[in-house]
Formats: sequence, C-alpha cells, structure tokens
Amino acid sequence: MNTNESAENYLETILILSKQLPVVRAVDICNELGFKKSSVSIAMKHLREKKHITVTNAGFIYLTDSGREIAEMIYERHEFLSKWLVTLGVPEKIALEDACKMEHVISKESFEAIKTHLQ
Repeated sequence: MNTNESAENYLETILILSKQLPVVRAVDICNELGFKKSSVSIAMKHLREKKHITVTNAGFIYLTDSGREIAEMIYERHEFLSKWLVTLGVPEKIALEDACKMEHVISKESFEAIKTHLQ
C-alpha cells in the first residue's frame, strides 16, 4: 500500500464525496479541492493505473477495495487526530489543518498506540 500524500488526499476526498453524493465525478473532486480539471484528470489516471479507482464510461468514479482501504485509513486518522487536538485545546481550524498533515506521516504503529492509549 505504497501511496503518496496527494494520492491519499484524492482517495480520502472520493470517500467523503461518496458519502454525500449518489455518484462521484471528476468535477465534484475539482469543486471540493479547488483544483483544475486537468490536475484532477491526471490524478485520476494515476489512481486508475494503480487500481485504486475505477471510472465508468459515464465518468462515475468508484473506489476499488485497495483504494477504499487507503481512503478509510486516512479518513480515520484525520477524524481521530483532529478531534484529539481539539480536546487538547487546539482551535478547530488549526486542528483540522494539522491533522491533515499528520495523517500522512504517522506510522501505523504510532497511530494505533495513540488510539489505544487514549481509549
């Protein structure tokens, strides 16, 4: 499961949008992230090549099992870390920004240890 931060962010965004919308399209990702369509198209091509997503002829984007696994891991980290930082007294805006950075660099072992300690 070797992915970079950009790919993880796209996969997480697809997961979040799939919970809000009946189908996810590239334009939805553009709107959510504020990126140009060309940038999103290139990213979707890379995610397809790595078999993290499938795209139908109608342009609907779906996570594959591997893509969903990565997206859910990143989303769980983001949710947990941002809530934890807020409980420590970090302003919510800063907590969300910091969690977004931390979710990509923390090891599985460290994240699980923090979760276990706090629960």
